[in-house]
Amino acid sequence: MPHKQNTRRLAELSVLVAVSLIMFVIEMQLPPVVPVPGVKLGLANIVTVFAVYKYAPHEAILVFLARVLLGSLFAGNVQALIFSISGGALCLLGMIAISRITDKDMMIPASVIGAVLHNIGQTAAAVFVMNTTAVIAYLPYLLFAGCIAGAFTGACAYAVSKRIP
Repeated sequence: MPHKQNTRRLAELSVLVAVSLIMFVIEMQLPPVVPVPGVKLGLANIVTVFAVYKYAPHEAILVFLARVLLGSLFAGNVQALIFSISGGALCLLGMIAISRITDKDMMIPASVIGAVLHNIGQTAAAVFVMNTTAVIAYLPYLLFAGCIAGAFTGACAYAVSKRIP
């Protein structure tokens, strides 16, 4: 029986990766929500937030890594991988920590905190890649937009969690 459960779990996680990649590709085709470079809704993060609260931490990490690696291949932008991994890893670790002490009713605040951590991680990567601290001046704008996007993705993940047992 454990083999059947493992197969089912792998299938569920694979569907999550596929759904997040579809959302990622769709979002790449949409015009920017605001005319500020780097600001986007992060629709694929809906799946990440959901996975953090529904699955074990290592499973959520695997879903995230698969999505980021495959997404960078689909986008054809390997340099973006550095920013996605750095921001996403910090976001994911923060949300996993929060999920350990809260239940799914806290998805929205956890997602907002995750978005803030994501922006901090991406800014740190930009400082490293561009070898300048000037990009830090851009951080307040990213944090503001991240809070809005994080609340949106958290609300969507919460709505999904209410419908999927």
